[in-house]
Amino acid sequence: MSDGSPPNVEMAQPAYLGLTEGALRERAEGLRALASPCRLCPRACGVHRDRGERGFCQAGLAAWVASFGPHCGEEGVLVGEGGSGTIFFSGCVLRCLFCQNATISQLGEGEELRVADLARIMLHLQELGCTNVNLVTPTHQAPQIVAALSLAREAGLRLPLVWNCGGYESVEALQLLAGIVDIYMPDFKYGDDAAAASLSAAPDYVERAQEALREMHRQVGDLVVENGVAVRGLLVRHLVLPHGIAGSEAVFRYLAREISPQTFVNVLAQYRPAHRAWERAELARPITRAEHEAALAWARRFGLDRAGPH
Repeated sequence: MSDGSPPNVEMAQPAYLGLTEGALRERAEGLRALASPCRLCPRACGVHRDRGERGFCQAGLAAWVASFGPHCGEEGVLVGEGGSGTIFFSGCVLRCLFCQNATISQLGEGEELRVADLARIMLHLQELGCTNVNLVTPTHQAPQIVAALSLAREAGLRLPLVWNCGGYESVEALQLLAGIVDIYMPDFKYGDDAAAASLSAAPDYVERAQEALREMHRQVGDLVVENGVAVRGLLVRHLVLPHGIAGSEAVFRYLAREISPQTFVNVLAQYRPAHRAWERAELARPITRAEHEAALAWARRFGLDRAGPH
């Protein structure tokens, strides 16, 4: 049975192996320049991290890591035989009321590390047999990550790089990641800005996510899966929320018509009230099977053949 990948695609080496050491360092320096005054995410809050200032995400210029290790609960195409080598970064550019990782993303859990330590974590994940290096919530720490990647590559890192983000991204920053990231895995949380403003403090989320998706797809194309494992491309996550408040219809319409009908989409049914969700009546219960099936029906209606529970 076909896994939905384009036919006759050769296995590719990780993208960053095609860049010189100097080119990787230049990308890290370019991203660091975006951090002071900070415009690494669409908030462009303008803080000077090089002076110790911290903005909305609360990150500085050190790598800020909550945990790392093989993870077998990701999409099957990322797990492979050794698990996805996840690194959970602390802080976030969003403030989702229902965040399941709020202690990490919003409440400051984690430890600041040197770039060399982050590079060693990447290499350790490879030694453990992980399928990839999966960078979870990396947007606001892009300079540190690319600097660490440069060190890890010189020490023998050869795993594909997964950029596992919230979808609220700066195109300027993404352009500096071209030729570095193999698999972009953004959330596409909302099809409606009013919901994004109310639930994630991001009133311009939809337009910014749409711009980011276009740039990501331009760089890596549709998801390529070889022998059951993703090697390159775009994988989108959409979490179905109660009462249809995520705007799933608009999300799937945009992906099918403006990105690609072959976009690989994980339509998530895992919503449960967490963090501050209990403050909102519309978020205070899990989704129903009917709500998830209704979202899947919209995806099918728009011709997203690779959308489903993955």
